[in-house]
Amino acid sequence: MSTEPGPEPAEDAVDAEDAEPAVDAEDAEPGTPGAAAEGEAPRSEGAEGTAAAAAGDGPAEAGQLSEAEAELLAQRLERERIERRKTEKRGPIEAGGKLSGKAADLLAAVRAVESGERPPRTVFGEPEPAAPRPAPEPVRRPRPVPDGTGGTAAVPPAEAVQAVRGVLAEGGAPEALAPRAAAVLGAGAEELLRTDPWQLLRVTGVRPEQADGFARALLGPDCGPGDERRGRAVTVWLLEQAALAGHTALEMPALTDALARQGVPDPDAAVHAAVAEGEALVFRDALDEPGAPPDEEDGTDGTDGTDEERPARVLIGLERYALAEESLADALARLVNSAPGQDGSGAQWERAAATAQGSAGELVRAAASHGLVLHTGGEAALAEPAALLHAARGLGLRAWAAAHSPLGRDRFAALLRQPERSDGPASPPVATVAGLLSGAEGPGRDAEGSLDLDLLVVLDAPQLDVETAALLTESLPDGARLVLSGDPGVLWSVGPGRVFADLLAARICPQVASRRPDPGPLGELVSGIGVGELNQVQAPGKEVVIVPVRDAGEAVHRTVQLVADSVPRAIGVPAEETQVITPGHGGAAGTRALNAALKERLNPGPGRFGGFDPGDRIVYSPVPGRALPGRVVKADAEGLHLSCAGEAVVVPRERVEGRVRHGWAMTAHQAVGARWPAVVVVLPGDAVQALSRPWVYTAFGRAERHLSVVHGVEQALPRAVAEVPAKPRTTRLPALLAPQVPSAG
Repeated sequence: MSTEPGPEPAEDAVDAEDAEPAVDAEDAEPGTPGAAAEGEAPRSEGAEGTAAAAAGDGPAEAGQLSEAEAELLAQRLERERIERRKTEKRGPIEAGGKLSGKAADLLAAVRAVESGERPPRTVFGEPEPAAPRPAPEPVRRPRPVPDGTGGTAAVPPAEAVQAVRGVLAEGGAPEALAPRAAAVLGAGAEELLRTDPWQLLRVTGVRPEQADGFARALLGPDCGPGDERRGRAVTVWLLEQAALAGHTALEMPALTDALARQGVPDPDAAVHAAVAEGEALVFRDALDEPGAPPDEEDGTDGTDGTDEERPARVLIGLERYALAEESLADALARLVNSAPGQDGSGAQWERAAATAQGSAGELVRAAASHGLVLHTGGEAALAEPAALLHAARGLGLRAWAAAHSPLGRDRFAALLRQPERSDGPASPPVATVAGLLSGAEGPGRDAEGSLDLDLLVVLDAPQLDVETAALLTESLPDGARLVLSGDPGVLWSVGPGRVFADLLAARICPQVASRRPDPGPLGELVSGIGVGELNQVQAPGKEVVIVPVRDAGEAVHRTVQLVADSVPRAIGVPAEETQVITPGHGGAAGTRALNAALKERLNPGPGRFGGFDPGDRIVYSPVPGRALPGRVVKADAEGLHLSCAGEAVVVPRERVEGRVRHGWAMTAHQAVGARWPAVVVVLPGDAVQALSRPWVYTAFGRAERHLSVVHGVEQALPRAVAEVPAKPRTTRLPALLAPQVPSAG
């Protein structure tokens, strides 16, 4: 099987109106991702509009090309002039804009992290290679599940912000950090920073070396690397970084090694100090040797010396994740150890299971007699939770499903509305997880505060982090049934934990593996990736097309032509139903660069409101870790008006920059839980280090009818599929479940 012949060098500028289509799905041969043309993509910053002062309603009137370009240039120059004048008048911006040296570096670092241009560096991964690294997907600071309204924490009082601004100025830190520092540190933030300057590390994006400079400016010679305050603060910072990498706790050797790399002279003392101050917790989890019998409940407390001989690991974690994981283990044990409600006789459940086919019947039987059931499978397997929901509601149960994203919710709702289920509910009982927990969607809560349901099916279960999973399981009433359903091959949750994978490994409840394969060439391709094989597939309908590229500039050029011309013409999927997926936001072929080029072709306009115009495709993040695709409707004095999955959202002007991105191109983490008729996966040369089997599986699996792969990573793609599994995460859930659930032992 061959790929499209190597292209001519791409032009620097993407001008799809004048250029002949270099990529045509009608002419390209279908194939399987494999070798492509050589080339390393240079790192550069993508184009992205800056926030403007005035709101605009629509794009500029289209005219002759030269006139449009002249008008666009004039508008950009005017916006830049207005922004310069506003910057000179705006206090916080002025304070940050005129900084230099250490303070300017600190402000730049914080803004880079918050914008997604550069993720917070984790310290528990592999050593950085010498070759250019890709721009990885930004990792967000984990937070509890919000109320679903998009609200934020209370704004700190103006006098508190002003006081913090003063101490930041004394320490040479950018005063623009004052509102965030005051909000994070709470009451008495000014005094706290004066007595313990390293608390500045609690502000997202600040690194130890930058906090060290701030501390030296305030404390002078009284501070040093061995300062106990520094050791405690760096310990907490490292645990936060570990949470960003998905860990709920760290083993003691890993933490002390990381502290030593940060210049802490006595790592053990730093950890002990953090534990003594209540800033971190310590755990000792016994490790059962293979073949060893489970502990007998003999009433001993482990102080007779027998426990000392058993292997154990010492873990250090933050209280919020420790409490969430313990609460989750307790709630899961309650489900496993208690009998579900007696809703319908055994004969009725059996008749319902017999009506369902294959593994769908197995799922119905498992849910009939167990409080917790795990279900695995791909896209086609969604028919089985749908069959369970239909059967349960037919027996009179209050049964609901919850999906990770609005697109996943709507897709499952459409499945419930299929003609063969004409007797199903007019309004399908499916919500998003966030909407279910907040009460904005779903059945609501009963008088005791529990969810008013008998059966809950959670779709996209691998996306549950420990905090969300704890809230969800604690909200279930006694006697309820919980079915966790998902594809174990996709990327794990953005937040810490690997709940679904831990439960599959613990084997504490029935597990039903679907026997429904995803159909067609795309299903065959993705199924092979799931077992580490990048197989060649026959794609007579051009379901899979490979487009080799030699550099990032050509990757952007080809992507625009695919979305705007080739896929609509050859496949019949319009541009608005085609999604571009790439490994990261930054870089010459990241989401910023791709979105800028796609906007110029598909919805050009002046971007008078933060770079956005009506009709722009966007991704809205109401809270870190949630990505809602949508479109811009208009902009006015209230803010930017969006339509996300049919729901109207208004984003205030001051929050647009941090919460809204253009959405023609997104990352695989943003795309998980959703599917589109056509997907273009862009793999520039600098994406090699970001590739793994779960990433490729997730990205390729978002396509329903057609997949184009803009391929510039050569043999790194099959190597990633075969050799790069998901990065391990340190969690405590299996150890917490073992003493509570007999089968977990």
